[in-house]
Amino acid sequence: MSDYSKEEKSLLIVEKLNEVFDVRVFEDKDPYRVLVRTILSQRTRDENTDQATNNLFSKYKDIYEVADAPTEDVEELIRCSGFYRVKAGRIKEVSRILIDQYGGEVPNNMKELLELPGVGRKTANCVLVYAFEEPAIPVDTHVHRISNRLGLVNTKDPEDTEKELDNFVPEDIKILLNDLMVQFGQNICKPISPQCEICPLDELCDKNI
Repeated sequence: MSDYSKEEKSLLIVEKLNEVFDVRVFEDKDPYRVLVRTILSQRTRDENTDQATNNLFSKYKDIYEVADAPTEDVEELIRCSGFYRVKAGRIKEVSRILIDQYGGEVPNNMKELLELPGVGRKTANCVLVYAFEEPAIPVDTHVHRISNRLGLVNTKDPEDTEKELDNFVPEDIKILLNDLMVQFGQNICKPISPQCEICPLDELCDKNI
């Protein structure tokens, strides 16, 4: 493991994970929908996020319809995502700000995204990666945990992990890193009882468990 630089190790990790997992292609790259989906994804499972997103946009087609929708109706449509009252309020507030200040468009840079209420670095990076295909690294609990277990970083929180990874992960694999690590974290490198016996990264892992 010490024979590899962190950059080389990150390349090997992405290469090996890509042999096991297909990078998911999110066909809907509309920045507003990506932003809303990411807000809905907080503290819930992917299937709940998918259902809530589909429910919302099946009835309200765009940012203008969502902004004008009754809050109670939005709450009911996204109820399955959990914390639905908070999320509905946040979606409505962000929608109105985007209409009033950005002509209904989602900004494509970190600075302005972070100025939106409730949008942190992970959400902003998800929008940059999945809507604008910008090289960024969204760091959620999976990416934070796995990066530390593998010995890529030694950090206490996701924001520090993002900063460290950004220093050495090559630009051309940043877009792939989040999705592959999330799938890896959901299926193999789980928070409790990681399946080291079937891990494709076993030889690269510092096993900081």
